[in-house]
Amino acid sequence: MSSTLQITRRLPVQLRLMWAALVLVVSAATHAQENDGGLDAVELRGAQRLCFGMSGISQAEALAVCDALALGQNVKARELAQQWVAAQPESPAAQFALAEVLFRVEGNLPRALFHLNQAEALTNYTSLGRALESGNLEWHYLTLSQLSYAHQLIGNQARSLEYLDLISQVYGQDTESFRGWPLIKMKRYDEARASAEKVLSVSDNPRDRSRAWNTLCAVELADLRPNESLIACENAMNEDSDLAAAQANEDLDTVHLLNAAEVSLNLLRFEEAEDYLNRASRQLDPDSVGNPWIYKLYLYMNQGRFDMAREALNNMLVWRDNQAPLVGVMNRADHFMVSAVFLTLSGYADDAARLTQAALNQPDRTGSYTADEAQKDSYSALVNSLAHQMRYERLREEMATRPRLSNARLWIEAQAARFRAWRAARHAASLFADEETLINRMRPYAPLDVHIPEWLEPELIRLIGPGVMLRVLDSAAAQGAFTLNEGYYFAYRTEIAALQNRPARVMEMAGQALRQLPAQEVMLRARVSARLADALWHSDDASDNRLADAREYYAFALRHDPSIFRRINIRLPVNIVSNNSEFSSELGSYLRRSPRMRADGRGLPLEILPDADQTACLRDAAGDALSCIQLAAISDEQTDSDAQHLARQFQQGTFSLAYDISRAQRLALLGTSVIFSSQNNSSVQQQRDAVLQL
Repeated sequence: MSSTLQITRRLPVQLRLMWAALVLVVSAATHAQENDGGLDAVELRGAQRLCFGMSGISQAEALAVCDALALGQNVKARELAQQWVAAQPESPAAQFALAEVLFRVEGNLPRALFHLNQAEALTNYTSLGRALESGNLEWHYLTLSQLSYAHQLIGNQARSLEYLDLISQVYGQDTESFRGWPLIKMKRYDEARASAEKVLSVSDNPRDRSRAWNTLCAVELADLRPNESLIACENAMNEDSDLAAAQANEDLDTVHLLNAAEVSLNLLRFEEAEDYLNRASRQLDPDSVGNPWIYKLYLYMNQGRFDMAREALNNMLVWRDNQAPLVGVMNRADHFMVSAVFLTLSGYADDAARLTQAALNQPDRTGSYTADEAQKDSYSALVNSLAHQMRYERLREEMATRPRLSNARLWIEAQAARFRAWRAARHAASLFADEETLINRMRPYAPLDVHIPEWLEPELIRLIGPGVMLRVLDSAAAQGAFTLNEGYYFAYRTEIAALQNRPARVMEMAGQALRQLPAQEVMLRARVSARLADALWHSDDASDNRLADAREYYAFALRHDPSIFRRINIRLPVNIVSNNSEFSSELGSYLRRSPRMRADGRGLPLEILPDADQTACLRDAAGDALSCIQLAAISDEQTDSDAQHLARQFQQGTFSLAYDISRAQRLALLGTSVIFSSQNNSSVQQQRDAVLQL
């Protein structure tokens, strides 16, 4: 799950500030005198229809653009705005209108920023009086507010604060409640806390107070005070509840619920976190910077609830397709990454590699998250490396089912995949090189970070090196990273010992990890179990009792994370039992060559059923099936034998989640309109309703 707290309000600053502007700013206050006393001196007219969140806008061109946007006629809105700019390039109103269309309709931040800069150059007023005199007061105000938000999104937090200060200077508006988030992004935590506390001490406005509490929610977690952070998150929700009740609206802000879930996870309160996520997913919020189904997908994978994870993937796509364009730009890579992780587990390494490369090529705008671009890139590079490594392992499995002399092409493909895995791993290692970041990352569900799932995070040891990571791990432990649960510490120590080829140490550390890790950490427990099983099997004292224990741990790992055998490249000892028929003998020979299995009479029984069944069954020590794969229908055009096909199908079905995900469904993850499990004639509304009924 991605532990990145999010900005409290969902819409651009321009729209988040407009609640004040609606009351205080009206374009018709032309008789106001030039002064610097703020908006209190401005005489206001009665409310009119809104345009760009403002009342009092009267330009016909602006109203036409606003009407088109309100009716969902986005192409028309773009055309009208472009025509207006072409006809009146010196009009700040025209420049702002086109910027707003680019922002809202396309999520095209660079182009929108260009036109906002044009609008600012055409206004650039230093006092309220000058703004009033110009007749462009609304456009100046709108431009400043949107520029503050745009610079926040591109990571220029200092400029974002400067525009907030300018709004205060010219318009006498209190922007303190918006200062906390840029300060957090700049890691000026004491200033952010002071800013939030200042708002809470003087303001009775529930929106201001909600933002302030959300700031404290993030700051306290950054300061490693999760209990205080959760209290702040709950207070933010309370303020939001009061506001919703006043508006006869029962829905809480999605972001507040997601932030509370993040903090609950940091406290290892898994049920509480899931409850917050369930509440967040009950409404489709197109303007929320967070998609609750991303978080639920990670949570379900962590806990080995794979059927629910696949359903969450479907719902995540429905939510994504209903998000505002700007929001889609902000969290596009998040969708790519969680999808890539699930596809990797499901055996679709090629697609996972494409998604992670897309995440690297098209990074998120992180201005509304506590994480930064470098952190997200490091995660993308790590999973990209893993995806290529998994493709390499898949090709090795296929090579085992072919005559050795016919594998030249596959061998070349495998080496190419291996090289890409190595290259991505080097890139990831360079991005993870900061020791302070690594120490923080060791903390379970680390705050203010692009959090790598706990079961995947041990991959860092392979990248950085066990010696370096042992020092980092001990530093993290000394700083209290594992106070709530030491099982995570011992899980890391297990992985370090395994990479150092110290089986006795693996057994010691793994035993501690399995005794202490939360039961919900199913995937991590499976990884530790696989390491423990392999250490027991290959120990110098491989007694019958140790071998029996090893078989149990192998079976546990296979049940709860079948792809772990590919990811850490260990071979499962199996006792192949067959009827010695030609088909059985051929199949057995291919399975013995598999890089996933090791023929051993003491291993888990792998039964090749009579030829008519064309089935291979792997069982645990008690005889219960771990994986039974029957030969699936094959194309008449394929010339390989049935035994070859079953060997491949058995490896794929046994060492992955083996979900059948169509090519169309996988393309949907890259951004097409195809939706998992949706009928071709399903409407967007039907998709929305289906999600909300869950």
